[in-house]
Amino acid sequence: MSVLHSSTYAVTQLNSGGRKKTTGVRSWLVLDSMGRAQTIEVGKHSIMRHTGLSARDLRILDPILAYPSTVLGRERAIVVNLENIKAIITSQEVLLLNSKDPSVAPFVDHLKRHVSRHHQPDLHLYDPDEPQPREDSPPEKIKSAGNCSFDKRNGPKLLPFEFISLEACLEATCTSLDNEAKTLDQEAYLALDKLTSKISTLNLDRVRQLKSRLVAITGRVQKVRDELEQLLDDDRDMAEMYLTRKLEQQLDNSSPCSSSSFMNKEDDKRFLKESLMPVVSPDDTSFEIQQVDSQSEGAANTHSGTTQNMHLNVVELEMLIEAYFVQIDGTLNKLSTLREYVEDTEDYINIMLDEKQNQLLQMGVMLTTATLVVSSFVVIAGVFGMNIHIDLFKKDTVRDKEVGMHKFLWIVGSGTTSSIFIYVMAIFWCKKKRLL
Repeated sequence: MSVLHSSTYAVTQLNSGGRKKTTGVRSWLVLDSMGRAQTIEVGKHSIMRHTGLSARDLRILDPILAYPSTVLGRERAIVVNLENIKAIITSQEVLLLNSKDPSVAPFVDHLKRHVSRHHQPDLHLYDPDEPQPREDSPPEKIKSAGNCSFDKRNGPKLLPFEFISLEACLEATCTSLDNEAKTLDQEAYLALDKLTSKISTLNLDRVRQLKSRLVAITGRVQKVRDELEQLLDDDRDMAEMYLTRKLEQQLDNSSPCSSSSFMNKEDDKRFLKESLMPVVSPDDTSFEIQQVDSQSEGAANTHSGTTQNMHLNVVELEMLIEAYFVQIDGTLNKLSTLREYVEDTEDYINIMLDEKQNQLLQMGVMLTTATLVVSSFVVIAGVFGMNIHIDLFKKDTVRDKEVGMHKFLWIVGSGTTSSIFIYVMAIFWCKKKRLL
């Protein structure tokens, strides 16, 4: 820890001194295979030298650029860009970007617990008849003449560190997306039921917002699913993620035991020393980038030939990815079902609106017919209302008045009856012609 504090203090002094802090210097959380975490601030060139990644691979992890979900296997590292998780996984450590982000903080705790839980090689079942090893006894080593080797312990075979870290990333991403899908599912069904019972502006606006969220989360889930499906379809991409296996092969092929510096603390010290290097000027940046890119391309070309000759045994990783592929595919199916329910509700709402519109049209036809019939009666009343002298309006004697009133009532009654009859016949004709 003293080396960590001194390195962090030196980098802070270097950045706060007379020299400006470059945009490539970022804060990284380094979590080793023992579950110990430390925060360092290094530039992208130091990360490139330490992990063997190219500038294009690091650009995928840039929070400013909106890259889709990606999982890439390289010579010495795995690049993980899943939702808010942006990490570089090596055979010994995990470099996590934006660890102080509130959305990433729960994943950091989950990753620490996940790594600590799996880094207990002695927690396996022993045979009662066999003597149990002492806790302070060193693990057995499989030695070969002139070659270095990894520590081998009794008990069940454990997953490599890179797979444990990758599993934590996939678990956190799939669980987060599944929880969002469940929350959206509950809210959507409640809002859609309210809209079905009562069509209002408030309910329509609420459903519109839920549909926008549904489209957004479906796109995110679809990207993660496509990435996992692409990995399962290509065994070579999965073989590139066996970092521990490739490191074992490199150590088996190298004669001096000094190559074991990849597996001890000297590598961490060298990485911290590289982080203390002065910030390069813009004129020297192009030369350094070309040098790092050429080294990474040469290493990638060398390893590609090795991978072609190596038997692609990717059963462990395939089973690991397939488990989370099934989970994310179930989440996508759940969202698809919800989308179909939303579309069915929209169709039902449109049918209800069409029915209301048809009722209004029918009412309009009936009112128009009634207006036409009443207009004909008004025409008759207008004819009789003309200022013309006829016998009906003669009021010279009492008998003339009685006859005039009788004829007036007869004309009004017959006109009203005729109007009602004509209106009924018009409605009957409209229903017969399927107009109503």
